[in-house]
Amino acid sequence: MNNEKLINRFIDGDKTAINDLYTEYSPRLYRFAMAYLKSESEVLDIVQEVFVNVWVNRNKLKKDSNLDAYLFTVAKNTIVSVFRKKLSEKDYLEHLKNKTITNSIDTESQFNYNQLSDKLNDLVEQLPPQRKKIYQLSKEQGLANKTIAAELGISVKTVEDHLSKASKFIKKHLTEYGFLALLFIDLFINSK
Repeated sequence: MNNEKLINRFIDGDKTAINDLYTEYSPRLYRFAMAYLKSESEVLDIVQEVFVNVWVNRNKLKKDSNLDAYLFTVAKNTIVSVFRKKLSEKDYLEHLKNKTITNSIDTESQFNYNQLSDKLNDLVEQLPPQRKKIYQLSKEQGLANKTIAAELGISVKTVEDHLSKASKFIKKHLTEYGFLALLFIDLFINSK
């Protein structure tokens, strides 16, 4: 199928274009989402949400857009939203670790997860003591910035500044790990 023609039809509001887009991309998006969610009902909801989102925002597409990249970016962001809604950060890490072990995901995936988790822990350990404490209270214990400020006797602005600097430091050192690191960053560094 000619992607340029499909995009033009889609942008112009041709409702048959969404059907063509769905036919071409839904199986790949389904497999992509299933790799992370492992729940058919959630994955079907994700795929549907991606296409609804894309249709609603079709005027943002450019005629020379890369459909693959666009659709998979929307899917990734939707998956991240599901994770954020479902579990707190600490619970999700435990959940992911347990799923990795109980589902016997291949050794390479388990190695990547463990390696990334270890790297994240190492990076947190490298933070200055006050920043490390604030980061752990926020990201590991799920405390609100206001609560952290009250507990430590500092301003909310100071808490926000420490979290921002900690996040930048961690992101800078995690990006070398590829897509898995991007999911980690979206789920655990960018949230809150």
